[in-house]
Amino acid sequence: MLLIDNDCVARVLTMRACIDVQELAFAGLPGGASIGRPRIDTYVPTRDDDSYYRFGSVDGATDGILAVRLKSDVMVWPRDADGRVGSEQKYCVEPGTYCGLVMLFSTDNGAPLAMLNDGHLQHMRVGGAAGLGTRLLAREDSNVVGMIGSGGMAETFLEALIAVRDIQRVRVFSRREANRVRFARDMQAKFGIGIEAVGSAEQAVRGADIVATCTDSMTPVLDADWLEPGMHVVALTPREFDAKVAARFDVCIAQGRERLPLAESERFSQRVSGSPNAFIGGSDEERRRLPVSRGERVDTTDWPIYTDVISGRAPGRTDDRQITFYYTVGNWGVQFAAVGGHVYREASRLGLGMSLPDHYFLQSIRN
Repeated sequence: MLLIDNDCVARVLTMRACIDVQELAFAGLPGGASIGRPRIDTYVPTRDDDSYYRFGSVDGATDGILAVRLKSDVMVWPRDADGRVGSEQKYCVEPGTYCGLVMLFSTDNGAPLAMLNDGHLQHMRVGGAAGLGTRLLAREDSNVVGMIGSGGMAETFLEALIAVRDIQRVRVFSRREANRVRFARDMQAKFGIGIEAVGSAEQAVRGADIVATCTDSMTPVLDADWLEPGMHVVALTPREFDAKVAARFDVCIAQGRERLPLAESERFSQRVSGSPNAFIGGSDEERRRLPVSRGERVDTTDWPIYTDVISGRAPGRTDDRQITFYYTVGNWGVQFAAVGGHVYREASRLGLGMSLPDHYFLQSIRN
């Protein structure tokens, strides 16, 4: 059993490998070689009157490995003077620390194989998904990126876009000027391409070949009027776009299906925060702490998914003037199995990670 921390993940995982192993894993979905269970969250009120505890889990299996990703978060939704929720924040124990783990098991004999910090792996997984969809749908000659967001996810989104297209210029906007200036400076030094921090989301998007949104915003960050023929759009969360924006897309491809057919009679909601499936505890008064998505949530139920395109059941981009969209939600468990499995194998090959005795995890008592 290996304990693999974020530094080890960063050492062995490249973005190209991250994209490639996800592509192979997704190719196994139609025939059953890969399988995943959608994410389910459980919300419990905390003792504070402005937060909720959220536990999330998702699992999936591919290529001999099953992964379970676990998240333990206190969720906070800061409100402005008018009581409006602007963003979603989270922490574990105290602001600035987080708890996310990925457990890996062998599907051959059930053995526990590894426990990984999920931080760097999560950022790479999501960035890799953006790269996977961009490789599938963006025009081959795409070289200008308009990016909204400047956090850790934006960094791996950009790294993935550079891995699949010949990106030459990037314009980035985020709400805090210092953050977007830092992002432009650091990413230009890292990738050696022109990156400009701009003063509005519209400036970032206008004239771009690829538009990427990677924010914690609770409200849409794109305007339908900014979209132009030939663009490819990729989003981190469903909160970042609305029905008017979605109506401009000629081709919409979802990564997978994440909603479960759970009974409405149970304490279940699909409209709290960013959770696709959530069981919610607490009294009616406590539940009012939770932000309910405002406006019309885009229904992606009937959208083709990635495997429909690669199997030929649905078309991808067929015209250079089409506006295409890739929705990076779905098949998360399979992603963790594919990317986590790659990290485990590379760490084992290189003799990295901390070895833990198997008897910590195995027992003689049948459960």
